[in-house]
Amino acid sequence: MSESSAEVVANAATAAVAASAAGAAGGWRRATGIAGVAIGVVAAGAAAGVALERMTVGRGMRQKARLALDSAGPYGSLRGMPGKAFADDGTELYYEVDDLDPEAAPAALGPRRRRLFGRKAPAPVTVVFSHGYCLNQDSWHFQRAALRGVVRTVHWDQRSHGRSGRGVAQGRDEPITIEQLGRDLKAVIDAAAPEGPIVLVGHSMGGMTVMALADQYPELVRERVVGVAFVGTSSGRLGEVNYGLPVAGVNAVRRVLPGVLKAMGQRADLVEKGRRATADLFAGIIKRYSFASRDVDPAIARFAERMIESTPIDVVAEYYPAFNDHDKTEALAHFADMPILVLAGVQDLVTPSEHSEAIADLLPEAELVLVPDAGHLVMLEHPEVVTDRLADLLTRTGAVPAGATVKGYGSTSSTAQPG
Repeated sequence: MSESSAEVVANAATAAVAASAAGAAGGWRRATGIAGVAIGVVAAGAAAGVALERMTVGRGMRQKARLALDSAGPYGSLRGMPGKAFADDGTELYYEVDDLDPEAAPAALGPRRRRLFGRKAPAPVTVVFSHGYCLNQDSWHFQRAALRGVVRTVHWDQRSHGRSGRGVAQGRDEPITIEQLGRDLKAVIDAAAPEGPIVLVGHSMGGMTVMALADQYPELVRERVVGVAFVGTSSGRLGEVNYGLPVAGVNAVRRVLPGVLKAMGQRADLVEKGRRATADLFAGIIKRYSFASRDVDPAIARFAERMIESTPIDVVAEYYPAFNDHDKTEALAHFADMPILVLAGVQDLVTPSEHSEAIADLLPEAELVLVPDAGHLVMLEHPEVVTDRLADLLTRTGAVPAGATVKGYGSTSSTAQPG
């Protein structure tokens, strides 16, 4: 996309803000399409003004294809034992637990676990998965499927995402913060894994949540956390990310984005209509900012699109400012003496792999894995790589015995079928 084109998009977004300030219904109807496109970009973790793939199939055909993918795709269908935790402001947080397979439990209590935890029958390690912005717990579908029965896992939905309740504090116009998400994770751990060792796994915003937990509860990390996986995340300086856009385009977007977000949050009903009306455009944006591979299974692309679509516009708007304030570099020191996995897609435009390299530089004992031909949703795009390295981390922490079999679960290649 050229710099002049980026300026055009930014000027259009400015017009949408002006329309909201004027309060004219007709102006808002005209601006809705623009706002819908802009919020689609934000929901994908990007900035306005990306170049889209050329569309050569009729709209009706595309709609039918989406419906077929929705009905046939197995992704996101895994469910566990449901539970609820409550944040310090009263927000209801939904989680699910996948317990150890009773038949596998004896093997899991092997000599390695006894050496690590000093008990003949130690409490099982619990692996807690935290998802990213505009996603939900189902974004870990492949890893969840592979680990079922092998290790105890907890998957939860961040506040205002998935099946969790809307943020109570945000209903009082209090801004969301990454610190709040760290406290939310503590509430989930207290409810779903009150004892025993823990492995924390976080993608994107979920990794930031893990850092915020350590920053506020260092004693919990010291006493109970035995391993951490940071996937496609950042410890700070997100305000410098250019999302693959030219400098002029990024600067133009940043100039108008706060006003656009505020306007969209105030008129969420109208923006949602525009978002639906621009579904094809929205799908192209999501694909560009989620995946790098050309042959991603259309069912996976639609699965990601569906998760992001399900995040309400006003939730997208209220979360976005928190990322510029995020800086948890110093909190990483709390993880220095434990097994760490830092993994990222080389072509991630949302949290560039350089941010993962910066984390690994501060944790010299960490395993750094950079996945070629991978974007932001690397755990969906290359699940076999993420699952393999995660399984190795769990073996190193003693969460699973060295002889355990963690199966692969499918591939996102268009030529493969889910296994």
